[in-house]
Amino acid sequence: MSEKENVSVEQQEATEGFSRRDMLLGLSAVAGMAYTGSVPAASKEHDHSKHSTQLPDLMDAVNNCTDKGRRCIAHCLVSFTEGDTELADCASKVHEMMSICGGFAYLVASNSSYTKDYAKLCEKVCTDCAKECRKHEKHIECEACANACDDIIDSIKLSLS
Repeated sequence: MSEKENVSVEQQEATEGFSRRDMLLGLSAVAGMAYTGSVPAASKEHDHSKHSTQLPDLMDAVNNCTDKGRRCIAHCLVSFTEGDTELADCASKVHEMMSICGGFAYLVASNSSYTKDYAKLCEKVCTDCAKECRKHEKHIECEACANACDDIIDSIKLSLS
């Protein structure tokens, strides 16, 4: 940088009140304070008992059901591309189940106070989904989805009753 450019940069910094260096130092200080503020929360003395679900078996059942639901819908889509629409009602019920169980998974994972109320809806939707999937038990994916829905219903009864 020439002497003239160097003087120009210094004049500009003087009129703006702070330099890029000052700004970077300030941001570094703020980031450092933000980081150290989280250290007490991460220490061993901090209570972590509520950081994971208090209903791990129910959480596992919900995750298993959504996994089986995804596989069932994928199977239905393959059938649709082949011109077979026999599984349309099944796919519709599984789609509803996936939506409800997805929300339920968030509530269970976060130990929400709404878990018990939402479980009633989840149980109803899973009952309907299992009923429809049972009509197509000859398809492995439909049977697995129905079984997973039954597992959620059982898990809800065991965990929240």
